[in-house]
Amino acid sequence: MTQLISATASFLNSSSLFITGGTGFFGRSMLRRILKISGQIDLKESAVTVLTRNPDSFLHSFPEFSEQKWLKFCRGDILQSLEKISSEGQIFSHVLHAAADSTLGPSMGSLERFNQIVTGTRNVLDFAVKVKARKFLLTSSGGVYGDLPSNLESFPEFYMGMANPLDPFNAYSVAKRLAEHLSCLYADSYGLEVVVARCFAFVGPDLPLDAHFAIGNFIRDALNGGPITINGDGSPMRSYLFQDDLADWLLALIDRGSSGNAYNVGSDQPISILDLARLIKSTLSTKSRIDVKGLGGANRIIRSRYIPNIEKIKQELDVEITIPLVSAIELTAQKYLDFSRPGAING
Repeated sequence: MTQLISATASFLNSSSLFITGGTGFFGRSMLRRILKISGQIDLKESAVTVLTRNPDSFLHSFPEFSEQKWLKFCRGDILQSLEKISSEGQIFSHVLHAAADSTLGPSMGSLERFNQIVTGTRNVLDFAVKVKARKFLLTSSGGVYGDLPSNLESFPEFYMGMANPLDPFNAYSVAKRLAEHLSCLYADSYGLEVVVARCFAFVGPDLPLDAHFAIGNFIRDALNGGPITINGDGSPMRSYLFQDDLADWLLALIDRGSSGNAYNVGSDQPISILDLARLIKSTLSTKSRIDVKGLGGANRIIRSRYIPNIEKIKQELDVEITIPLVSAIELTAQKYLDFSRPGAING
């Protein structure tokens, strides 16, 4: 871990990093890791610049990021041209594009969600070219693979399946696949080094407990005394990487990932949704009951197995899973327990 922190600090002190989506789950995960590193190793001024629609609102909610010399914010929206920012003359050596709302995304219409991802990616790629960035990291999704065939235990990066493009429900997955291709077209046309992070499922203190993430909802249910509600039958297999590991892996990818390559980012340790609920119950609230709703009212087939093969990123970048799932659940729950105490401040 010390070696990883040292490598990240060296990267930040020799580069200028521009992040979109820096105020969402991925972004806050990275900013928290960098904040921790800055407490151990001095970072240069304005090493990281974050694009956000409302910097003041973010800093009000997360005051720990105020007055950090290594961090600055600029106001903007990926769905609009970033020409004004790029015309200010600042050069960024690296651009990390993590802006595509996976929390509010399911509440969007399919076309709106598709447009956010594809148009947003194109605007950020145009920005990267104009500021003469050397490297571009796109946070994509394991959803680009579609359904896992029965002969595979997990998705390797070389698997070329994809979600059905004729189903509007797959707008997110298909748009992410197109964003990957668009990034490679820019690499081909402008010499931009492009790396793709295909991200799976995560947990951590910054994960909302009131969205569509099963693990977050289960933790919320347990903290509220139950029942822990499973809307399906509990059979789908998932895996969860803690947000500190996510941040470390993304920072390693923007620094050392090989151009023209995709890397899976996530845990390769599968657990069924039912066993996840049982684990959260035994960890946080043994008196809570588990309520399995069965198939519920959903007519759509849910992915039965959504697990990444992570041998490539482990071998090439020497990263590893450092936080076991039980600890990740405890750390996530602790944040919300702390927040619920009288006088607690968000963050």
